[in-house]
Amino acid sequence: MPHEDGTPLPTVPAAAPYATVSIACSREGLARARSFTRDTLGDWSLRRCSDDATLVMTELAANAVTHAASRCPGEPDVRLGFRLEPAHLLLTVTDPDDRPPVRRPPGGDAELEEHGRGLRIVDALSEAWGWFPAVPAGKTVWARLSTRPPT
Repeated sequence: MPHEDGTPLPTVPAAAPYATVSIACSREGLARARSFTRDTLGDWSLRRCSDDATLVMTELAANAVTHAASRCPGEPDVRLGFRLEPAHLLLTVTDPDDRPPVRRPPGGDAELEEHGRGLRIVDALSEAWGWFPAVPAGKTVWARLSTRPPT
């Protein structure tokens, strides 16, 4: 399924570098998501992207952990992934919950709530984001960040 503005998930060459990991639906799992992000980007000499990518990955993983854990029985499997493109970094989070991500509109009492701003952060830090159904069930939420140095 394309991004809400119709942007499809970008096609990436099969030979592009990638990294994946599964995390637990817990506080420790989210810590693993942060360290996996920093370690992967360090290995790829992309430390300049680390802060934004870590925040985006943490927000996507937190959404998956929160919603998959409450809606899916047992220990749901949440998988994180990175794929390095020539000028972009593609982040993915796959969980077993079939429901699409919901971006809350800004304003009103939502501004004061502790939760519910994650996808607005993802939207602000990424060039594009979206989701598509996963096979056989669940969904994958993705975000694309630039790897170009700031100008």
